[in-house]
Order: sequence, then structure tokens, then C-alpha cells
Amino acid sequence: MKIKRLSLRARIFVAMILLVLLASVLIAAVTIYQYNEEAKDYHRDRLERKEKAIRSSINFALKETTYPVTTKNIPLIFKKEIFDIDAIHNLQINLYDLEGQLLKSSKRSLQRDSTEICLDAEVLNVLANTAEHRYVVKNEENGQTFQSSYTYITDEKFKTLAILNLPYLENDDFLNRELKEFLLRLGYAYLVMIIVAIIFAYFISKFITRSLKTISDKMNEIRLEKRNKKIQIESSSEEIETLVNSYNSMIDELEASAVKLATSEREQAWREMAKQVAHEIKNPLTPMRLSVQSFQRKFNPEDENIHQKVEEYSNTLIQQIDTMSSIASAFSNFAKMPAQKSEELNVVHIVKLALDIFNEHYITFNPESETIIAKFDRTQLIRVVTNLVKNSIQAIALDTRDPKIHVRVFAQQDSVMITVEDNGFGIADDTKSKIFEPKFTTKSSGMGLGLAMVKNIVETYNGSITFTSQLGKGTTFTVAFPKE
Repeated sequence: MKIKRLSLRARIFVAMILLVLLASVLIAAVTIYQYNEEAKDYHRDRLERKEKAIRSSINFALKETTYPVTTKNIPLIFKKEIFDIDAIHNLQINLYDLEGQLLKSSKRSLQRDSTEICLDAEVLNVLANTAEHRYVVKNEENGQTFQSSYTYITDEKFKTLAILNLPYLENDDFLNRELKEFLLRLGYAYLVMIIVAIIFAYFISKFITRSLKTISDKMNEIRLEKRNKKIQIESSSEEIETLVNSYNSMIDELEASAVKLATSEREQAWREMAKQVAHEIKNPLTPMRLSVQSFQRKFNPEDENIHQKVEEYSNTLIQQIDTMSSIASAFSNFAKMPAQKSEELNVVHIVKLALDIFNEHYITFNPESETIIAKFDRTQLIRVVTNLVKNSIQAIALDTRDPKIHVRVFAQQDSVMITVEDNGFGIADDTKSKIFEPKFTTKSSGMGLGLAMVKNIVETYNGSITFTSQLGKGTTFTVAFPKE
């Protein structure tokens, strides 16, 4: 999961948990580092204290000895005392002459390492050339760390007698136990802290994003066709309050724009409808005017065929008047929203009644069963079927050798399906998107309201109408609406 896809609440929650974990790791690392530094300081200071105490014991032995205090007599002076000093301070003691040769050691061993018998030249050079005349070497053997300090031993007149070497083992067992115990306690404390942080992060992230969630829900509910509610949030931060005020201002502007748009659309629709009505009415008015003018010019009361001419003139006028009446009825039916009379009816029977008004022999009806019950308006269903069949009849070209219109009714899950299939000239690709638009028609006559009215009726009953068409092969319209 990518972090950018997480919600703001999840980001806040994850960030707080990661912050606590990072702090835990950082504090544990600092603690371990601090313990290691303290261990180094402890061993360095302890070695210095041991060295100081042993030097005091050696100086005391030099004062109390009866032997002349010389380098040559060092083994005699410390023949027994070196073991006593070792026992008191619990630290091995090695004494070397100024040339680096071993004079005396408190190590009880028959065999000695060559490095213990003779010092390295580097040790002698550092001791001779440093102001402190002190040199500490650190090395590791078998996983253990050792420190060896080298200093001069002098007599009362500060004359250098020998070189004191103290091998010191850094035993960290106690410090390691302390560190483990501390880290264990720290781990328990941070476990409790992480649990508390998870609970705290959950509630604090929920509190922070609650206002944003409210705004988000309101934004998702925004619709242009309905009245949108404003957001009312109390005790919000300055940023959230600014966002809420911007949203409320946007709602006011949206409602004002929606009102203007609706008004503009209604006015445009009425203008387009008025133009269409005027255009359709003018079409029959023109031949009517020409007929009247022709009758005026040719009228002769003494003509023996006057009655025949008057009858022809009257028939022409009646025909044009019927055309105007059909135009008015078509516009009236289109403008009138179908009433939702959810009466229970047999769809197969109603479709069959609608097809009975057609005399075309090439119309066939094939229902899935004799009875398919659904809730629909009887009159509106007849209008749907009639318009679709009329559209198919008009789509069949005059030169079609074997015209066919096939009507089917069948049930599909909780829906009723009606299909009207013809083998007419089909629908061109550039007109498919306009086929359900009012006023659009591909015929030389007609107002292009039939399919628009069918779509209006079907959608009123929560149904749908679709079509498939191939140019030159035919078209199939499919109407689907729920049974209940």
C-alpha cells in the first residue's frame, strides 16, 4: 500500500506510532552508547586508581627496604612484597629495568611470554619522550579487552629505577547485566507507551479528521438538481472554519447558478419548442393557402363541375387540418409526463393488443410465455410498443424484398424485456447519439418525438431503452423495466 493512498486519518495514526517507535529506538541507542562510554570511563579511572595505589605501596616498600635502592636490587627488594601488593590490590604487577628486561613479576607461572620478558621498543620510546612518562596499550585477546599501563618508578631523589607495568582486564559482566536489566525495563515501559500511543493516536486522529470527514461527506452529497445543505460545525479550528465558510459560500453560488441555469434551460426549451411548433404548423398552412388562392381564381358558379371541385378543395383542407391536429396531439403527448399508474397487468396480452392495430403481414410476435406479470400503465405500454413498431415500419426501405419486424417479450431475472427487431436500413454511426433527442428525425416526414416520448415513459417507470444497429442490415430496440 502506497502512503499517498492512505487517508489523512490513517496518515496521522501511522505517523504518531512511527514517532513513538523512532523515539524508542533512538533512546535505546543513546542508552547503549552512554553505557559503553561510562564503561570506558569506569575502566580508565579504575586503572588510574589502581596504578596510584600500587605506586604508593611500591614507594613505601622502597622506603622500608634495607637494600640499596638501585635497579639491580629491585628483584631483591620486591622478592616477597610484590606478591603482597598483588594480593592487596588484586592486580598483576610487572617490573622492568630501563632497557625493557623483566626484573620481577607477581605472575606465578613457570613459562612466560616473550612479550612479558622484554618490552617492545615503542613502549620505551613513548615513555621516554612523553611529559607524563606514562603509556597505556589496549588490546583484545579471546574476546576479552585488556589494558596495560607503563610508568616509571623513581627513588626519593626522583631518579628512575624501573618500569612498572600493570595488566588490567576490563570485566564488563556487571555492567552488561545492568544494561540488560535497564533495557528490559525500558522495553516494558515502551510497550505500555506504544499501547497508550495507539489508543491516543486512534482517538486524536479521529478527532482531527472528524470535521474533514463531515466536509467530505457533504461534498459527496452535492447535487445540482436539489437543494444542498450547508455545514454547521462548532468548536472547530481556524483552518477548518475557513474551509467550512468556503464550502458554504460555494453552496450559495451553486444554488444561484443552478437557478439561473434552470431558468435559462426552460426559456431555451420553450423557444425551441415554439420554433418547432411554428415550423410544423407552417408546413400544412402553405398548401392550404395555395389551395384557397387557386380556388379563388378558378371559382366559377356556372361551372358544371363546381361541386366536384368544391369537394376536392374541401378534402384538401380537411387533410391539412388533420395534419395540424396530429402535430398538436404529438406535441401534447410529448409534453405530458406519463402518470405512474402501477397497475398489475399481463405484458404479453397488452403487447399483443398493441400489435393488433397493424395490418402488416411481416410483423411477428414471439412471447416467451403466455403470461408475464408486471406493474405498468396499460396506455403507456401500448404507446411504447406502438411507437417502436411504427419506427421499424418506417425504417424498412421500399425496396426491401423480404421485410421483417420481430417482436419478443420475455422475463430476465426481476425485469421484463421487450425487443423490436427489423431488417430495415439501420442507423448511421453519426446519428446514433442523437436518436433519442426530441425533434431529431431521419425521415422526410415526422417531428422526431416518438423515440423521445418512449424514452421518457420507460425511464419514468425506472426502466431503460437501448438499441443495436447495423447500417443496411437492421435495428433492434430493447426495452427493460422492473416487474415490481
